[in-house]
Amino acid sequence: MTAEETRAILTIALLAAFADGQKHERERDEIRRIAEGLSSDDAVRLPALYQDVLMQRVSLADTLPALATAPARQLAYEMAVCVCDADGAKSPAEQAFLAQLQQGLGLDAHSADGFSRQSQELVVLPAAAAASAGAAGATSGAPAAAPAPVVDQAALDKDILDTAILNGALELLPETLSTMAIIPLQMKLVYRIGQAHGYALDSGHIKDFIATAGVGLTSQYLEQAGRKLLGGLLGRIGGGLVGGLGRQAVSSGMSFASTYALGQLATRYYAGGRTLSTQVLKDSYGAIVQQAQGLYQNHLPAIQEKARGLNVGQVLAMVRGR
Repeated sequence: MTAEETRAILTIALLAAFADGQKHERERDEIRRIAEGLSSDDAVRLPALYQDVLMQRVSLADTLPALATAPARQLAYEMAVCVCDADGAKSPAEQAFLAQLQQGLGLDAHSADGFSRQSQELVVLPAAAAASAGAAGATSGAPAAAPAPVVDQAALDKDILDTAILNGALELLPETLSTMAIIPLQMKLVYRIGQAHGYALDSGHIKDFIATAGVGLTSQYLEQAGRKLLGGLLGRIGGGLVGGLGRQAVSSGMSFASTYALGQLATRYYAGGRTLSTQVLKDSYGAIVQQAQGLYQNHLPAIQEKARGLNVGQVLAMVRGR
């Protein structure tokens, strides 16, 4: 893929991120941080792309001609779908953007719709399950607390580590949907931890908890997928484990660390009766992420082994099931 095509795909991903016009200022700041952090490729100039999109100096019509190959056009659409889905069900404005993009790219409607449905399943099914469970345990918007249960902390710690290893492994796969699955798996982990401590959490509370820790859903996907794309690792045909340990190892380490940190932070938060302040949550999350980054190399063999046995079908099954 040429630098021009990579630049066009990232431009479309940023256009998708702002398609509904509803991004919280906190999320905008996270997206800007990511653009600056991924700016090592001078040919792409991601910080400038961010400014062009935010200031509406670039449009979809300006960008599409740069996508000269069918794989680049398909990847651009897939990334845009995942960006729109990352924080939940698509808004009408996002649906209109994706319809315009599909038409502009000349993609087959059947295959494009099929991918969109798969992506939507990844975010809607876990959210619906959490919402249903939360509604069963509470009549208000706040999570309900049952009498304090006996918590098997060793089992929770294993669950956190296993999920972190799984999410690290997903970043060693080239498909867009493998990266998309990380967020719902993190949400399900937080749900299980809250449940273990007697709280029936709905999807809104889980998203708020993750955002309060400083993890934006859209921005997290952009960062993970952006690193894979800039490394030439995203969208490869055939699936399977990506060879070598370059940029994909950085993304894998980030996903491992963020998942591990969210799990440990959720344990502290719900075990302590949800009394931690916003600032304490953010500070604690940052500290645990640093700790988890130090653990990554120790668990890298397990992460690579997990990746060798994964495919997108299995990932979808994991999100639907457990």
